[in-house]
Amino acid sequence: MVIGLLVRGGLVAGTVYYTNKVGIWSDSEQTEKLYNNVKSELCPYVQKAKKQLPFDVPQLPNTGEMRFLAKHYYNEGVKGSIRFVHMLPCYAGRGLKKVKDTFEDFAKSPAITGSQEAVNPAAKQ
Repeated sequence: MVIGLLVRGGLVAGTVYYTNKVGIWSDSEQTEKLYNNVKSELCPYVQKAKKQLPFDVPQLPNTGEMRFLAKHYYNEGVKGSIRFVHMLPCYAGRGLKKVKDTFEDFAKSPAITGSQEAVNPAAKQ
């Protein structure tokens, strides 16, 4: 568990370091330039893949669309995170109630199998 956490942490740190080094987190002009460079580098490979695939591959979005999509999905992620934090007390309350009910069920003594009361509780009356 600790090793997995260290590996994941290292991957995240490496990804942030690399993306910072290539300029993703700097000004928007440099990020746009990087996007256009990656798009132009991938174009021959995408053309080759298009010939081999039995379906049409859509065009990569232009910079304006990419900016809109990035903002949209970022905002949706923030809204979802805030919604989760807002509902966290409710989720915790439900979870604790389920845990309490489960422990109460375990605490009950089991019914004796084969007795008339366990088979038919109405026969007790």
